[in-house]
Amino acid sequence: MDRFLCDAMLGKLATYLRMCGYDTAYALDRGVEADDAVQDLAEREGRRLVTRDADLAARTEGAIRLAARDVDGQLRELRAAGVRLTLPATPRRCGRCNGPLGPVSADAETPEDTPDPATTDVWRCERCGGHFWKGSHWDDVRERLP
Repeated sequence: MDRFLCDAMLGKLATYLRMCGYDTAYALDRGVEADDAVQDLAEREGRRLVTRDADLAARTEGAIRLAARDVDGQLRELRAAGVRLTLPATPRRCGRCNGPLGPVSADAETPEDTPDPATTDVWRCERCGGHFWKGSHWDDVRERLP
């Protein structure tokens, strides 16, 4: 499966790619914004760069250059570039930090705003500790994917 790096202009798109199960780094999460540093990070980590910057895309092997400013257009362009955009049956990546998700046991304690894991499947990010479940946001993302 592809690994991606979204540049500084594509933070929202990074969340969508993570929800689709892709290991997706976001340049600003790594404190990287300058073109040379973004290109170096993509090459060093073996990630495919996704960018709106035509010059950066032209000099980065395998980069996907997007023209759309809105996430719906960006998702359509990614699909046209051959990126499969579907939500997995079981969530795999944290939408916030890109960490791996693990299932929460039915008897585990969870934050107040999290559904009861005895009645709803819940996953916890192994990196940031966030809790996730297939709620209305999951349904909204599924409807938005081209």
